[in-house]
Amino acid sequence: MSAMPETFEAPAPIPRTVPPSRLTIIRTILNNPLELWGEPSYTLPWIDVSFFGERTLIANDPGLIRHVLVDNASNYRMAVIRQLILRPILRDGLLTAEGEVWKRSRKAMAPVFTPRHARGFAEQMLSQSQAFLKHYEGVTGEGRVFDIATHMTELTFDILSETLFSGDIVTATNDFAGDVEALLHRMGRVDPADLLRAPSFVPRLTRIGGQRVLKKFRAVVAETMRKRQQTLIEDRASAPEDFLTLLLEAGGPGGLTAEEIEDNILTFIGAGHETTARALAWTLYCVAHLPRYREQMEAEIDSVLAEGAPPVDWLERMPHVRAAFEEALRLYPPAPSINRAAIEPDRWTDSDGKTVEILPETTILVMPWTLHRHALHWEKPRHFMPERFLPGNREKIGRYQYLPFGAGPRVCIGATFALQEAVIALATLMQRYRFDPVPGHRVWPVQKLTTQPLKGRPMRVSRRSRH
Repeated sequence: MSAMPETFEAPAPIPRTVPPSRLTIIRTILNNPLELWGEPSYTLPWIDVSFFGERTLIANDPGLIRHVLVDNASNYRMAVIRQLILRPILRDGLLTAEGEVWKRSRKAMAPVFTPRHARGFAEQMLSQSQAFLKHYEGVTGEGRVFDIATHMTELTFDILSETLFSGDIVTATNDFAGDVEALLHRMGRVDPADLLRAPSFVPRLTRIGGQRVLKKFRAVVAETMRKRQQTLIEDRASAPEDFLTLLLEAGGPGGLTAEEIEDNILTFIGAGHETTARALAWTLYCVAHLPRYREQMEAEIDSVLAEGAPPVDWLERMPHVRAAFEEALRLYPPAPSINRAAIEPDRWTDSDGKTVEILPETTILVMPWTLHRHALHWEKPRHFMPERFLPGNREKIGRYQYLPFGAGPRVCIGATFALQEAVIALATLMQRYRFDPVPGHRVWPVQKLTTQPLKGRPMRVSRRSRH
């Protein structure tokens, strides 16, 4: 690996050196699960523990991860606790559906998210990113402070709305980012009843306040569907050939039910952009602490844009921008845990002949949060070092030691879409502006479905001197 003289140790919990008490475990899971994990989770290839009376296998070995998520994926279903948290929100959306329902949804959506089709969204991604620059009009070299976490949520929603729904999402409020924050804060947290594996009909007291926001999102989806259905009936030729039309026309006998269509639309509106938004905010924050690397990104952006390269080519033409985003995905994976449960007995043997026996109902935790910071896989794992993802270094990173988009049959369907969107958005923003930390603001990651910043992400935005 080439020399990396300049680094930044990104804020994150220090691994525990003493096992926590049962009360501490409960309190930590309810407040911020990222603070739970101890030193072994960041140094050992796997850990076999008893967690609330159930056997849990924490998998950090790439071979074991491949076995569970790819080679023998049919033997592993979604873990109970994950479904208890997510299904009340997304029901049978793509993230939570299983079996035949999941297969139908994945098949219906696949054509929209092929790499070729995703490339066709590049111009729309650029136009929405350029339009978003109006938020910073009037900003000078001295700069002004904005909540970048909120801004990135708004930007990625604008891109999602335009590319997948042709701008037809019927929002009833201008505070969409606030609604997303409320939904994830209220509904996307672990409740004590989840830890006890209580049935879904048992009320979750911590989520009662989120029901209003969830109903608002459901109403948005229902109205969006109704309006497009009306267009399809009255004048099919005028309806956009987008994700929304594709889903609606995939309904009917043998296809998606009306409820499944609604669930999938909600999944993409409520969560499909949220992961990219979080990663963009983390990227801007981390890059601000590496002035030399930021200058390399700016020079790259200026050069490619001066040549007039179309946005569809930016992902390949801007390796420094892409590397910064991928490194932010490593340190702050939007989906910090992947949970599975064994159906039948299973076993896996590593290259040294050590065997892991996996009993039915064993919970398997594949955690990008610990995997991406693991001492066995990364040099200076706690440090933001984008150079590790530049061409020549990127190829040395194992497929199953880096899982920002998961792996196997349930790999994120929008991975190419998200990478292209991120590079276009970052290049558009950074061509004109710089984003710097606000002194005195404590930056801290918390897990609420996604890896979010505690108390937002205020940053000082200033206009670049040459622009």
